[in-house]
Amino acid sequence: MADTNAQYDKALAECREIFVGKMKDYGASWRIFRPSSITDQLFIKANRIRSLEEKGVSKVGEGIYPEYIGLVNYSIMELIQLEHGHADEPDLNLDRATKWYDEYAAEAKALMERKNHDYGEAWRDMRVKSLTDLILVKILRIKEMEDNQGQSELSEGIEANLYDMINYSIFALIKLSE
Repeated sequence: MADTNAQYDKALAECREIFVGKMKDYGASWRIFRPSSITDQLFIKANRIRSLEEKGVSKVGEGIYPEYIGLVNYSIMELIQLEHGHADEPDLNLDRATKWYDEYAAEAKALMERKNHDYGEAWRDMRVKSLTDLILVKILRIKEMEDNQGQSELSEGIEANLYDMINYSIFALIKLSE
């Protein structure tokens, strides 16, 4: 059986590398996003994945794999924005941004380890398309909670949905690389 932790770390390292590279290229311009704007970015990426899964071809030339990386990174950015607030201008250097990124990524991995224990690695028997659908459902739930000013009666909340999306996206990256 494959080593989930090693595969997870490899996929996450690839996501982090892209995040760092884009921070070097663009700085922390994403800090002006309000959380709901990041949710919309997540929706665009997940919806594109589903569209490509159904059509089977990309006319832009970018496939599904980079979109899952984007889902991981935008989810972490939204977690940062939820805790630290958005800014009126880029206010974050690379060191602090990667420190925060690593903290949220570590929490996502710890959650994955707990859930993976309880669920017995059920994700390994899932289809990537099902992971896409789960992510889309999580995004729609977040949008509903945002429209309700973050209030929910029974749900785990926005952050829990973002952490699940990180993990589903990393599972998809693992499956796509196998």
